[in-house]
Amino acid sequence: MSASLPNPAADELALAHFVVADDVPATARFYSEILGGTIVREIPGGPTIIQLANGWIIINNGGGPTPDKPTVTLEQPQDLEHVNAFLNIRVGDIQAIYREWTERGAKFLTEPIEDGGRELRCYLRDPAGHLIEVGQAIND
Repeated sequence: MSASLPNPAADELALAHFVVADDVPATARFYSEILGGTIVREIPGGPTIIQLANGWIIINNGGGPTPDKPTVTLEQPQDLEHVNAFLNIRVGDIQAIYREWTERGAKFLTEPIEDGGRELRCYLRDPAGHLIEVGQAIND
């Protein structure tokens, strides 16, 4: 698949994950160089869009309310111990991904751990502090 911007047809849906980062270039490097995504758009002082597998990560600075979100302020995580949403990446070989991304500089919270016989999973954070789960289903 070649890298592209999300551009669904009229009857389709594309899903992108938006992350707020004080340092957009550092966070973009994480998603491209460590997780293996492709930068498809970089706007200095604006958003960077990365295609990662069959989805997209949009990285931009935070900011105050706007006309379309009049009471919402966007900011990168402040308290890394309390999370209300996270990116979930499903993989076919979690051990290989763990080794590859660790070699590229990823810092996982733990090694992959089995969860009740259903899956293996581990977590890491991007440079802005956003939590990312990496999981692999265990076949019955």
